[in-house]
Amino acid sequence: MKVYEEGYKLLDEKFGNNKDNIISLATIAREPKADGSPRPVVRGVDAYYEDGVFYVTTNAKSNKMLQIAKNPEVSISSSTEMFTASGIGENLGWVLDPKNEVLRNKLRTTFAAWYDKANNEQDENCCILAIRLTKGTLNINHWEKLYHMDFVNKTSMNDGGVF
Repeated sequence: MKVYEEGYKLLDEKFGNNKDNIISLATIAREPKADGSPRPVVRGVDAYYEDGVFYVTTNAKSNKMLQIAKNPEVSISSSTEMFTASGIGENLGWVLDPKNEVLRNKLRTTFAAWYDKANNEQDENCCILAIRLTKGTLNINHWEKLYHMDFVNKTSMNDGGVF
Protein backbone atom coordinates (compact mmCIF):
# COMPACT_ATOMS: atom_id res chain seq x y z
CA MET A 1 0.00 0.00 0.00
CA LYS A 2 1.32 3.44 -0.92
CA VAL A 3 1.99 6.00 1.81
CA TYR A 4 -0.93 8.26 0.79
CA GLU A 5 -3.40 5.37 0.77
CA GLU A 6 -2.11 4.15 4.14
CA GLY A 7 -2.55 7.61 5.68
CA TYR A 8 -5.97 8.05 4.07
CA LYS A 9 -7.11 4.71 5.51
CA LEU A 10 -5.88 5.75 8.96
CA LEU A 11 -7.90 8.98 8.70
CA ASP A 12 -11.01 6.94 8.00
CA GLU A 13 -10.28 4.70 11.00
CA LYS A 14 -9.72 7.69 13.28
CA PHE A 15 -12.51 10.01 12.07
CA GLY A 16 -14.90 7.97 9.90
CA ASN A 17 -17.45 5.28 10.66
CA ASN A 18 -20.11 7.73 11.88
CA LYS A 19 -17.97 9.25 14.65
CA ASP A 20 -18.86 12.62 16.14
CA ASN A 21 -15.49 14.38 15.98
CA ILE A 22 -14.55 17.55 17.83
CA ILE A 23 -12.13 19.50 15.66
CA SER A 24 -10.73 23.01 15.75
CA LEU A 25 -11.73 25.08 12.72
CA ALA A 26 -9.70 28.17 11.84
CA THR A 27 -10.89 30.88 9.48
CA ILE A 28 -9.78 34.42 8.68
CA ALA A 29 -11.71 37.26 10.34
CA ARG A 30 -13.61 39.62 8.07
CA GLU A 31 -11.90 42.58 9.72
CA PRO A 32 -8.09 42.73 9.56
CA LYS A 33 -5.83 43.61 12.46
CA ALA A 34 -4.97 47.28 13.04
CA ASP A 35 -1.92 46.96 10.78
CA GLY A 36 -4.07 45.54 7.96
CA SER A 37 -2.79 41.97 8.20
CA PRO A 38 -5.21 39.02 8.43
CA ARG A 39 -6.48 37.95 11.84
CA PRO A 40 -7.08 34.23 12.38
CA VAL A 41 -10.14 33.01 14.29
CA VAL A 42 -10.50 29.49 15.70
CA ARG A 43 -13.36 27.59 17.31
CA GLY A 44 -14.29 24.01 18.14
CA VAL A 45 -16.95 22.29 16.03
CA ASP A 46 -18.56 18.86 15.88
CA ALA A 47 -17.79 17.25 12.54
CA TYR A 48 -18.69 14.14 10.58
CA TYR A 49 -15.92 12.78 8.32
CA GLU A 50 -16.31 10.96 5.02
CA ASP A 51 -13.96 10.57 2.06
CA GLY A 52 -11.61 13.50 2.73
CA VAL A 53 -14.33 15.92 3.83
CA PHE A 54 -15.48 17.04 7.27
CA TYR A 55 -19.14 18.11 7.50
CA VAL A 56 -20.55 20.49 10.12
CA THR A 57 -24.10 21.66 10.74
CA THR A 58 -24.23 25.37 11.47
CA ASN A 59 -26.05 28.59 10.67
CA ALA A 60 -25.37 30.50 7.46
CA LYS A 61 -25.36 33.76 9.45
CA SER A 62 -22.73 32.57 11.95
CA ASN A 63 -19.38 34.33 11.97
CA LYS A 64 -17.60 31.25 10.63
CA MET A 65 -19.89 31.05 7.61
CA LEU A 66 -19.64 34.78 6.92
CA GLN A 67 -15.85 34.50 7.17
CA ILE A 68 -15.79 31.47 4.84
CA ALA A 69 -18.00 33.32 2.34
CA LYS A 70 -15.34 36.04 2.22
CA ASN A 71 -12.33 33.66 2.27
CA PRO A 72 -13.01 29.91 1.90
CA GLU A 73 -9.45 28.90 2.92
CA VAL A 74 -9.66 27.16 6.31
CA SER A 75 -7.52 24.99 8.56
CA ILE A 76 -8.55 22.25 10.96
CA SER A 77 -6.90 20.40 13.79
CA SER A 78 -7.60 17.45 16.05
CA SER A 79 -5.25 17.40 19.00
CA THR A 80 -6.52 14.00 20.18
CA GLU A 81 -5.63 12.39 16.84
CA MET A 82 -2.65 14.68 16.05
CA PHE A 83 -4.00 15.69 12.64
CA THR A 84 -3.75 19.12 11.04
CA ALA A 85 -4.97 20.11 7.60
CA SER A 86 -5.85 22.93 5.27
CA GLY A 87 -8.96 22.90 3.17
CA ILE A 88 -11.71 24.77 1.42
CA GLY A 89 -14.95 25.57 3.23
CA GLU A 90 -18.18 25.43 1.25
CA ASN A 91 -21.76 26.14 2.28
CA LEU A 92 -23.83 23.24 0.90
CA GLY A 93 -27.05 25.08 1.71
CA TRP A 94 -30.13 24.40 3.79
CA VAL A 95 -30.15 21.02 5.53
CA LEU A 96 -33.68 20.34 4.22
CA ASP A 97 -32.77 21.01 0.59
CA PRO A 98 -33.52 17.73 -1.24
CA LYS A 99 -29.95 17.61 -2.58
CA ASN A 100 -28.72 17.31 1.05
CA GLU A 101 -31.11 14.51 2.10
CA VAL A 102 -28.60 11.63 2.20
CA LEU A 103 -25.92 13.69 3.96
CA ARG A 104 -28.47 15.20 6.37
CA ASN A 105 -29.57 11.71 7.41
CA LYS A 106 -25.94 10.76 8.12
CA LEU A 107 -25.45 13.92 10.18
CA ARG A 108 -28.66 13.36 12.16
CA THR A 109 -27.56 9.80 12.94
CA THR A 110 -24.01 10.77 13.92
CA PHE A 111 -25.10 13.77 15.99
CA ALA A 112 -28.30 12.15 17.35
CA ALA A 113 -27.53 12.96 21.00
CA TRP A 114 -27.70 16.70 20.42
CA TYR A 115 -28.74 17.43 16.81
CA ASP A 116 -32.31 18.62 17.47
CA LYS A 117 -31.24 20.74 20.45
CA ALA A 118 -28.62 22.61 18.41
CA ASN A 119 -30.27 22.89 14.99
CA ASN A 120 -33.53 24.47 13.87
CA GLU A 121 -34.06 22.78 10.52
CA GLN A 122 -37.08 24.96 9.74
CA ASP A 123 -34.72 27.95 9.57
CA GLU A 124 -33.39 28.06 6.01
CA ASN A 125 -30.09 29.34 7.42
CA CYS A 126 -29.54 25.96 9.11
CA CYS A 127 -26.91 24.70 6.70
CA ILE A 128 -24.17 22.17 6.11
CA LEU A 129 -20.56 23.29 5.94
CA ALA A 130 -18.27 21.02 3.92
CA ILE A 131 -14.56 21.27 4.70
CA ARG A 132 -12.81 19.70 1.70
CA LEU A 133 -9.26 18.83 2.73
CA THR A 134 -6.45 19.96 0.43
CA LYS A 135 -3.28 19.16 2.41
CA GLY A 136 -2.75 17.61 5.80
CA THR A 137 -0.38 15.87 8.17
CA LEU A 138 -1.28 12.92 10.37
CA ASN A 139 1.21 12.40 13.20
CA ILE A 140 1.34 8.83 14.51
CA ASN A 141 2.74 8.11 17.99
CA HIS A 142 4.41 11.49 18.55
CA TRP A 143 6.54 11.70 15.42
CA GLU A 144 7.07 7.95 14.96
CA LYS A 145 5.49 8.27 11.52
CA LEU A 146 4.23 11.33 9.67
CA TYR A 147 1.78 11.15 6.78
CA HIS A 148 2.00 14.34 4.70
CA MET A 149 -0.97 14.11 2.34
CA ASP A 150 -2.00 16.09 -0.73
CA PHE A 151 -5.73 15.36 -0.96
CA VAL A 152 -6.17 17.21 -4.26
CA ASN A 153 -3.59 15.15 -6.16
CA LYS A 154 -4.14 12.05 -3.98
CA THR A 155 -0.46 11.63 -3.23
CA SER A 156 1.95 11.84 -0.32
CA MET A 157 4.32 14.76 0.10
CA ASN A 158 7.94 14.23 1.12
CA ASP A 159 7.93 17.22 3.46
CA GLY A 160 5.94 20.26 4.25
CA GLY A 161 2.68 19.16 5.71
CA VAL A 162 0.74 21.75 7.63
CA PHE A 163 1.69 21.04 11.25
